[in-house]
Amino acid sequence: MRLGDLFNLDYPADLIVLSACETGLGKDIKGEGLVGLTRGLMYAGAERLVVSLWQVDDKGTSAFMQEFYKEMLQNGKSPNAALRAAQLKMWQQ
Repeated sequence: MRLGDLFNLDYPADLIVLSACETGLGKDIKGEGLVGLTRGLMYAGAERLVVSLWQVDDKGTSAFMQEFYKEMLQNGKSPNAALRAAQLKMWQQ
């Protein structure tokens, strides 16, 4: 699937997580702004996205994602609250 394909999708999702390196980056196109996966998925109907703007370590990402999903699925927190709780736990460790 290419970026152009995303703009033509109807994919109303509550949350999409792209937990790889630099998934939130895109190309700055004059008159359009930043164009990348994030924008394409928002156009397709995603309500929320979790992306990375920098290089991420595989082991750290795995631990972070486990904590994020635990907070959201087991502890019933909203995606925003779960993300914040996972961040705080990682900083404390």
